[in-house]
Order: sequence, then structure tokens, then C-alpha cells
Amino acid sequence: MMVASSPTGSEKVPVWKMMVRSIVQAPWTWRIMIGYLAVMLFVPVTAMFLRASTVGVERFWQIATSPIALATYDITFTTSLIAALINGVFGTLIAWVLVRYDFPLKRFIDASVDLPFALPTAVAGLTLATVYSENGWIGSLLTPFGIKVAFTRLGVGVAMIFISLPFVIRTVQPVLAEMEKEIEEAAWSLGASDWQTFRYVILPPLLPAIITGVALGFSRAVGEYGSTVIIASNTPFKDLIAPVLIFQRLEQYDYAGATVIGIVLLFISLVMLLGLNLLQAWGRRYDTGSSTRRVGH
Repeated sequence: MMVASSPTGSEKVPVWKMMVRSIVQAPWTWRIMIGYLAVMLFVPVTAMFLRASTVGVERFWQIATSPIALATYDITFTTSLIAALINGVFGTLIAWVLVRYDFPLKRFIDASVDLPFALPTAVAGLTLATVYSENGWIGSLLTPFGIKVAFTRLGVGVAMIFISLPFVIRTVQPVLAEMEKEIEEAAWSLGASDWQTFRYVILPPLLPAIITGVALGFSRAVGEYGSTVIIASNTPFKDLIAPVLIFQRLEQYDYAGATVIGIVLLFISLVMLLGLNLLQAWGRRYDTGSSTRRVGH
């Protein structure tokens, strides 16, 4: 057991007692924060790890690397990443139009962006499955070209794009609103083209917000269940995602198997989010460096 010296140095006090004492003596805001995070985050995650540890290493590896589990990881994470990147492009474009232009029904369209937040995911899945089915408004236009959306992996991607779209728009909008248009006009007056102005003046300060929105949208898409389970056929090795596989394991009373797949999802998500955070930190440094160079010139 780890121990630490008491303030007087006369006795050894266990580290956990020192931590408890520090928490008790901390301001009430700290105690509330630690208690809330413990109940809502740390305890459930710890319980999930303890549950997964009961299956043993060999059984854990067997479940985590089974062919159906590997296929669901591929479908879930690859599709989520593509959906988040697509929203990174089109979400930035939508935010740009909403901030820089005035047009009729602007407030209505701006409020509609939050619809995926408020709409129950099952309703979203039902709506998308209806619109993108072979007889739906959009699906009927794509069917003659051999493109089938509903009940395929493409439908899963459409659902993920739908539910994660607001994250990029809402993170980019405030940054765009604070940007001074005079800087762009100065770049144009110095002979910069539209592309050079976007590349060297607009994009650097926007990049951290775009990456943040992409990371949030990716996290949301990975955990999505309600809409994807309706618009997909949930066929293994075709369009079955990991959250649905977990639910199927629970229906079969295979709690250990569901927990193991959940642990793998959690681990891969943390690794990918860490990578996105590092990319976001690079974006901030890049923005700072670009600003310094601009000032130097």
C-alpha cells in the first residue's frame, strides 16, 4: 500500500486517506464536482471494467476479436469517421452562410439546425428510413442509378450524418461571428485571391473549432443506436453496428460478451478522441504560428 508522510512527519498516512482528507477539506464546489463525476462517470465505467474482468483474458480476447465483432468495429468507426468528416466540410459551409448572409427565414433555418438534438433518435430513424427507402422521396430518385440507401451501410452513414450535423455548425458559428471581416478585406486589398484569403486568413482560426465539432460529431455517431437500428437491416458483416451487437448480446443474456464489446468500443473511442485532441492542439499552435508570422510581416 502506498503511504505518505503526515504533515508533522511523525507517522505514515496511506495515500487514499490523504486523498479523502483533501476532498473533505476542499471547497464545496470541488466536492460537488468530484461527487457528480464519480456517480455519473467514474463508477459506471469502473463497474463495466470489473464486469469485463470476470471473463478472463483468453475469453476476453476471443470475444473482442471474433469475426462478427471485428466487422461491427469496422462498420461503426469507419462510417462514423466518414460521417464526421463530411459534416466537417458541409457544417462549416452552413455555419458560414448562417453567419455571413441575411436571407428570409434565416432564424427558422438556424433553429432547425438543432432539430437532431431534440428529435428522438427512433423518430429520426423512422423518418430517414421512409424518405430514403426505394419508394421514398429521395430514395426513389436514387434507385434508377442503382443506389440503395435504406437498409444498407450507406443508410447507417446517412443516419450518423443527420444526428451529428449540429455539432460542427454550433462550434464553428461563434468563431465565425467573432472574426473581423476587415482582415479579409485587407487581404483582398493587398492582392490576395479568394482562395488565398480563405487558406491563410479564415481557415487557421477556424481549424480548432472545426476539429472540435468533428470530434464531438464522431463521438455522437459512434454511440448512436436509435436511428441506425431502424434504417439498417442489422445484417452481420453488412451493416450491423457495434451498439446493436451489444443489444443483441444482452437479449441473449450474454452480459459478459456485451460488456467486453463495450470495453473495446470505449478503448477505441478514447484512442481516436485522443488523436483528434492532439490534432486540435496542433491546429491551435498552427493558428498561433500563422498569426505571429502575419504580425512579423
